[in-house]
Amino acid sequence: MSVVAFERKRNQVLWSEAELDTIAAALNVSIASGDGRSWETGITEKGDAQLYLLGPLPDQACELCVSRIGGRYILDDGSGRLLFEHQSLALVALHAKAAMRSSWWGLVARVALLWCTIRHMIHDRLEPLLTESEEMLVHLAPQLAAFA
Repeated sequence: MSVVAFERKRNQVLWSEAELDTIAAALNVSIASGDGRSWETGITEKGDAQLYLLGPLPDQACELCVSRIGGRYILDDGSGRLLFEHQSLALVALHAKAAMRSSWWGLVARVALLWCTIRHMIHDRLEPLLTESEEMLVHLAPQLAAFA
């Protein structure tokens, strides 16, 4: 999701200090990692508050977005997929923290699944062929020894 910076109306309070502290505390590890991530606030087309976790420069692609629509907080990823929705900002912040932390574990799970699939294919497909060829060698060895 791309973030377009528009000029903001003056004296417009989007987020309270308590809300910003809650979200910033959850995303603090990602922001403080030193890779150039930052966050920015914005508004939707209807005037609802949004907070974006931006990726490193130069692109600064949106990685997470927290929106407050009515009394509900909505968390989605940079592609616009809904990750979590609730009335409690603390729960949404916990899910945001987990979403930023889980990127490596998804890769580890995929690699483990791939490894198990390859082992299963070898066991099911190649092992019977090797067993049959060994039995055939046992039956043919005496005849082959006669030629030697």
